[in-house]
Amino acid sequence: MKNLLSCALLTLALSVTTLAVAQEDASAPIDINHASVEALTELPGIGDVKAQAIIEDREANGPFASLDDLTRVKGIAEGTVQDLGDRVTF
Repeated sequence: MKNLLSCALLTLALSVTTLAVAQEDASAPIDINHASVEALTELPGIGDVKAQAIIEDREANGPFASLDDLTRVKGIAEGTVQDLGDRVTF
């Protein structure tokens, strides 16, 4: 019984630690030029389709140098770009 309780407490502690690390990473800016579809979908206004379009555009046209460059991706307008602000890096 003591071992079962110890295992349960260890599992709980590891879960809380993992959640804290994930939340810390979620606030870190995402590198538009290297991010995966999954990472890009964490950005406001970017779903699976727009994330895939970002990747296809950077593969076809080279890296993005600024937020304004994102407007070359179909479906991404100035409003979306403004919402990204300090959430992205290049």
